[in-house]
Amino acid sequence: MAMSELQQELEQLYQEIMAHDYAYHVKDAPTISDAQYDSLVQRVLAIEAEHPEWIKPESPSQRVGAAPLTMFETVTHAVPMLSLNNGFNDGDIVAFNRRASDRLRAQHLLMAGEEIEYLAELKFDGLAINLRYEKGRLIQGTTRGDGMQGEDVTENIRTIRSIPLMLTGDEIPEVLEVRGEVLMHKADFHKLNEAQEKLGIKPFVNPRNAAAGSLRQLDSKVTRSRHLRFYAYGWGQLESTVALAQTQSGMLERLRDFGFAISPERAVVKGVAGLLDFYQGIEAKRAALPFDIDGIVYKVNRLALQEALGFVSRAPRFALAHKFPAEEMQTLLEGIDIQVGRTGALTPVARLKPVFVGGVTVTNATLHNEDEIRRKDIRIGDTVIVRRAGDVIPEVLAPVLDLRPEDAQPFTMVQACPVCHSSIERLPGEAVWRCTGGLFCRAQRVQSLIHAASRKALDIEGLGDKLAELLVEKEMVKSLADLYRLTAASVASLERMGPKSAQNLMDAIEKSKGVKLANFIYALGIRHVGETTARDLATHFGSITALAQASREELQAVEDVGPAIAESIQHFFAEEHNQQVIHELAELGLNPVYELRSGVAATGTADAASASSPNQAVLGKTFVLTGALSHWTRDEAAELLRQAGAKVTSSVSKKTDYVVAGADAGSKLRRAEELGVTVLDEDALKALLGL
Repeated sequence: MAMSELQQELEQLYQEIMAHDYAYHVKDAPTISDAQYDSLVQRVLAIEAEHPEWIKPESPSQRVGAAPLTMFETVTHAVPMLSLNNGFNDGDIVAFNRRASDRLRAQHLLMAGEEIEYLAELKFDGLAINLRYEKGRLIQGTTRGDGMQGEDVTENIRTIRSIPLMLTGDEIPEVLEVRGEVLMHKADFHKLNEAQEKLGIKPFVNPRNAAAGSLRQLDSKVTRSRHLRFYAYGWGQLESTVALAQTQSGMLERLRDFGFAISPERAVVKGVAGLLDFYQGIEAKRAALPFDIDGIVYKVNRLALQEALGFVSRAPRFALAHKFPAEEMQTLLEGIDIQVGRTGALTPVARLKPVFVGGVTVTNATLHNEDEIRRKDIRIGDTVIVRRAGDVIPEVLAPVLDLRPEDAQPFTMVQACPVCHSSIERLPGEAVWRCTGGLFCRAQRVQSLIHAASRKALDIEGLGDKLAELLVEKEMVKSLADLYRLTAASVASLERMGPKSAQNLMDAIEKSKGVKLANFIYALGIRHVGETTARDLATHFGSITALAQASREELQAVEDVGPAIAESIQHFFAEEHNQQVIHELAELGLNPVYELRSGVAATGTADAASASSPNQAVLGKTFVLTGALSHWTRDEAAELLRQAGAKVTSSVSKKTDYVVAGADAGSKLRRAEELGVTVLDEDALKALLGL
């Protein structure tokens, strides 16, 4: 390939990648797969490695982050980054509109009775940034600072993929300063905090703090890993040979054409009524937005009218921030109660002196878990900061240490479930304490019943969430055993349940008595025991009695059962309430045992299983199924293998003995061939099973 052709390819790749970045990071509408995108980037890196002199600032290779800085340099803004005046109620908005209208009428720019046209948009809760572009290329990124001077964070800015390194579109100005907000989406914030906690690092308080902390990292590679976003809402210095637009809304559209994300919720409205309607509409769906906002910004839409209105002090007369009710307030922590959730989780709940926050009066707030209380050093009697965002459950953020009284009491966790008085457990690696009375605890009845009736457990058709809630609410089912004491007449008396529906349910309950042992173990809802572990336990022990009596060493002899799972199983069966429910279920006809394929019941030992199995070639071997089988579904084939004593897994590794490949087998077959794993077709599998 000629040199000029290679350079041309590189330029074309730059343009393609910029377009894909815009589609993915700005429009949230990716046009190619991640693998295809990575392939384009790798091609760029390959060309640049061969010709480093061709690398341009807009290359995707320049987003990786530079060497760490020792400090940020101070930059004076070409055009000051002024703040906005705030409004907090309808009266403030009426007054703002009246002042603007009176001033424009005095200048004969607004007719009597004419309403001002405004652009209403979201007020992002992030960090204000100024981006300077010269001849379309990103030159510098700075923080707002004090409005006159900010910090140079260019290297960090370059790692944010929603910020274009080169402007796109037509009529690009010689100089354009784009102003907007760097922020972190809620989903990215939660992922970041999870990662922080796993590393033992203090989590961030909220997305705004996370965004600000990430943008001000001296190591830009850290910033790159934090998934920051940028939304444009204005401009500073602008040098252009043509007028870009005549209105605020038109300028935002031009910024979008240049490659920026802008407020996804915005509207051009007229007068106070239009402003307040927009505000109320956004307030109603604020909690559902992917990022935090703390209000709405109103700007007179016509730029000529903005210029006529001018500025007062350090704020424009043509704009106002309409703030939402305060989301953080201080109040007294009067006590801490323990709430038991539907899954048995024990959650500390703060009892607060009533405080108006986020638009409502709050008396209770979550404290998450014991470790959070210790980490934040929250004590009963403290003055605390309470946060409420939209419809999110209020939470206690931190104590105000300067106001701590001498008699403030540290938190002490309860020793037993406050609902059913069962023992509580906290397994290694977990932050939450849980009640062990799963089949008995009133707080867990609905969830336990829904889980037990599910298809992969007892498979009781017709017993859905609403009926389960109704049976518990009417106290017809206080434990799983009560389900088998129901009568068609009692069920038919429930709302929306006629005789036929009731009888269908009774038939399904009766049918569930024939459930396999693995499904029964899964139905018990033992913490950490999923479908696969339940199958392994059923194969190994053969009965619920043998499982209940197993020692920790015997439990850990089962493959993939580690100390945490073994401890959870022992805690479950050590609870007298759970033993009683299982005993009652057996008396009511639900006491399955594991059956080998030959029809001989397992005795609970590997030797017995081996002796009973007709096929030593399958026993203990690891199989992976892939592709479409013609005689069975993959689940059916997997069950046949398990009953013959084999283990069935989902991924191919060096430990895999056989891969069974049906039609259209894909990556698992290729992996097996790479590793030299024996590959069987369906006929070979049938022969191996002796069928």
